[in-house]
Amino acid sequence: MTGLGRRDIIKAGVALGATGVFPLAAFGQAKWPGRPVRVIVPLAPGGAIDFVARQCAQPMSQDLGQQIFVENRTGAGGTIGMDTAMKAAPDGYTILVTNDNAASAPHILKLSYDYTKVLVPVIDLAHQPQVFAVHPSINVNSVAEYVAYAKKNPGTGFASSGVGSNQHVIGEWFAREAGLKLEHVPYRGAGQAVGDLLAGHVKSAFLGPTALIAHHKAGSIKIIAQSSAKRAPTLQDIPTIKESGYNVVLEAWYAAFAPPGMPAALVAQINAAFQKSLGDENLKKNFDKGSLEAIGGSPDALGKLARADSEKYKRLVAELNISAG
Repeated sequence: MTGLGRRDIIKAGVALGATGVFPLAAFGQAKWPGRPVRVIVPLAPGGAIDFVARQCAQPMSQDLGQQIFVENRTGAGGTIGMDTAMKAAPDGYTILVTNDNAASAPHILKLSYDYTKVLVPVIDLAHQPQVFAVHPSINVNSVAEYVAYAKKNPGTGFASSGVGSNQHVIGEWFAREAGLKLEHVPYRGAGQAVGDLLAGHVKSAFLGPTALIAHHKAGSIKIIAQSSAKRAPTLQDIPTIKESGYNVVLEAWYAAFAPPGMPAALVAQINAAFQKSLGDENLKKNFDKGSLEAIGGSPDALGKLARADSEKYKRLVAELNISAG
């Protein structure tokens, strides 16, 4: 990292308290936004994080009268983009939209800091199950058939959007529960993973459904399960992994965070802008198509969720012996 060191960032977060926010007056903040706002997405285009960020950015740009533009900063399992946001000025012109990789990556990658304790929570945007998809060439139509296939073909690969992602955890968790030896094949975002799954270069994947639903309907891949506790309203024909006999339950969240030191009043303004965008009718329709449930709520609610998930992932990573290797 350059600029502010990791220790400096962590010390700043501790000094600012649990939420890491200053009073707005301390910065002499002018009316926000007075210029375009950058939204950092830490994975490549084509995945659910990118989709959520862009769906929110469009109505926000119209409502606020300033461009809200998305910048994909990829690499290192999403940590390059999250680190970039963590080091940005807390002036409201750099916002991070990420998923629960912010809670899982620090434990898998053995980072010296935890994003959920350093970044300032802004708003929980959406929740979504992850899906288990396979290429038609392996002739698998259910989780049971996949387990039988993988036992005959040890080392079968499963794609995810990156090392340290929630999908990485789900894949390793499922492999343990099913007694399988699967090879994790990480990508720099869902777009690349989907491309290789469609081409048959990788035979299975745990990914967000947003980029896969159309291909499932077209028959070019098959979604055989979803990771939530119950079937998503728009995926009623897809059983859960738990229904299929394996106790693997994990739902992804997508949320906005700010750099440490963001003034409390500015956090509230940005929260309100995102909250209003979630009420946009086009966004609602597109969220439904992508099996996303709009959430919203306070910064404090997101902070509690993110920190609780960090503890959950810490436990899972230890239990499953997951590492970056």
